[in-house]
Amino acid sequence: MGKTYEGGVPLAEVVRSGFVEGVHRGSVVVLDATGAPVAGAGDVTSPIFPRSSNKPMQAIGMLRSGLPLTDPADVALISASHAGEEFHVERVGALLRRAGLDEEALHCPPDLPVGEAAREAVLRAGGGARRIQMNCSGKHTGMLLTCLAAGWPLNGYWQPEHPLQQRLSAAIEECTGEPAAAVGVDGCGAPVLAVSLTGLAGAYLRLVSAEPGTVERTVADAMRTYPELVGGTQADDTRLMRGVPGLLAKVGAEGVIAAAVPGVGAVALKIDDGAGRARMPVLVAALRRLGVEAPVLTEYEDVPLLGGGLPVGAVRPVW
Repeated sequence: MGKTYEGGVPLAEVVRSGFVEGVHRGSVVVLDATGAPVAGAGDVTSPIFPRSSNKPMQAIGMLRSGLPLTDPADVALISASHAGEEFHVERVGALLRRAGLDEEALHCPPDLPVGEAAREAVLRAGGGARRIQMNCSGKHTGMLLTCLAAGWPLNGYWQPEHPLQQRLSAAIEECTGEPAAAVGVDGCGAPVLAVSLTGLAGAYLRLVSAEPGTVERTVADAMRTYPELVGGTQADDTRLMRGVPGLLAKVGAEGVIAAAVPGVGAVALKIDDGAGRARMPVLVAALRRLGVEAPVLTEYEDVPLLGGGLPVGAVRPVW
């Protein structure tokens, strides 16, 4: 690796009233159950920031460092980009209180819930931005609890040189089989490591293929058992995990998503312009190349475009 991401190829087109008005470019890789690439497009070997798609691997690093969570629902929450719904915020708060902390210990910035319904509920109630509502508050809570368990300082827990982040970086590199090509600052203030889409897909395949009882399988099983804690009531990755038996999925900002099905294979993709609307149709096309079928995939095979409040076109895959 070590080279700069070269960008992708046309993966989806925007069709309005029968007229192609735009194209989303990106890169996608499909691995079979052995981890061998069976399809792909664009640049799948150069590093990208997977953003929140790295979270399952960060959760592995936390558990390996002594994070004392026994409830799989809590493991799902520390792997989450939650929607800020009431049950998310309450569960994060309970974890903090059990550790004798409050939300001001979190380094993630104050924010309104990312979920539309949850955000509107907060605003209607006269509320505002809070750290605990930020979609990465579960991950940051896990980081704090890991530091307490390991005897590491809470101060600066988000800094790349902190012992916690060194352990989480090692977990990402081990799972992907690649050295991190770059370290950046994610939207939540924690480090984000750059790896290739091939490495990312391989990591998800390793998680779902791991032996029961291993930390990798513990994280994968927790996320698949409690998908509503990973995303939210209407989140894309939540609905995928509900609708496709055995599937593990996690979205990331800037048009990233990774998914794997045990015994079948894995997919990782990035839409270059970061458009979330193109991500799911391309993922569906990729999963179908592995023979995965489920009613939920039909719901995501294209994204409707509206004109005057009525469907007049769609964002649909061209790959």
